[in-house]
Amino acid sequence: MTTTVSAQPLAALSSAGVSIWLDDLSRERLRSGSLARDVAERSIVGVTTNPSIFSAAVSGSDQYDDQVAQLATRGVGVEEAVRMITTADVREACDVLRPVWEETGGVDGRVSIEVDPRFARDTDATLAEARQLWWLVDRPNVMIKIPATVEGLPAIRAAIGEGISINVTLIFSLERYREVVDAFLAGLEDARDAGRDVSGIGSVASFFISRVDSEVDKRLDTGAPDSPLRGTAAIANARLAFAHHQEVLGSERWAALAAAGAHPQRPLWASTSVKDDAYPDTMYVDELVAAGTVNTMPESTIDAFADHGVVPDEPSSWDTMTGTADEARATFERLAEAGIDLADVTARLEDEGIAKFADAWEDLLTRVREQLAE
Repeated sequence: MTTTVSAQPLAALSSAGVSIWLDDLSRERLRSGSLARDVAERSIVGVTTNPSIFSAAVSGSDQYDDQVAQLATRGVGVEEAVRMITTADVREACDVLRPVWEETGGVDGRVSIEVDPRFARDTDATLAEARQLWWLVDRPNVMIKIPATVEGLPAIRAAIGEGISINVTLIFSLERYREVVDAFLAGLEDARDAGRDVSGIGSVASFFISRVDSEVDKRLDTGAPDSPLRGTAAIANARLAFAHHQEVLGSERWAALAAAGAHPQRPLWASTSVKDDAYPDTMYVDELVAAGTVNTMPESTIDAFADHGVVPDEPSSWDTMTGTADEARATFERLAEAGIDLADVTARLEDEGIAKFADAWEDLLTRVREQLAE
């Protein structure tokens, strides 16, 4: 298989079976028609959001002024105001993506919104928030993001069992990914046994990529700054996750759910912008290609890949994931020999991820509180 510089790398990536989602949303992007153009012209078939994205959107635009003024007139509190603002954007984005959702039979055309990250260690609060957001957005193509904490796992199962589509976020370790998959399968079985139509329930498992390399590289640099293992951990981690995904799809348990009309929970590669300038800026796109996966990218990564992404002459045969598990396991063994404790790495990253999103949520609350006062 030869590779060439394609005139349409994004279209080629899509032809290879990778669903390209935009990791960004703002009212400016909605009102200017930018999102609609991305869908029409750049193979974008989904959107993900998080508290950091909303904080940046609200602070950097006057597009929210009218809604904030109306909320202030009504005396709405800041917590409820934030819900009204964020769900309004997600609802509008769902409407933009609705044709994609219909054309793909509910597979793509999805827009994700995250539960309050301060609930990440509280099962009951997470589930209650997921139900509230599902009701508030009121669109069949919305996905509610729930963190993959130990406490989040029962909420994921319960929400899916109730027919709520879930984007499981902040997955760093293979062990936790396996638990997430089991929660998804159990939730689908609950829904099926309750007589629900499981064909409308969507889910993705968001496996975070670049943060793994950042943490592992930092630890490698303390002993061997020029280690050839730099930049290898994240891709190996993702490839082993994909191997598990393939095993699940070949299981009798999945066959029974598929016979009932269920869609697979697709692996989603998140945090795919490189954090080290020494690496190619499209590395976490090029190395994570497989049909039936999702890559959610910030606009900068989408632009980079559109500009200089290198794709095969036949995108239909483009797969950098299948059959790589043995090599990935060997990478893990070499990392262990180098003194890298991956369990400690992923536990730290989970705690840091929750803290970062909670901080961003507090920042969003502060910004909206100030605007309400004005």
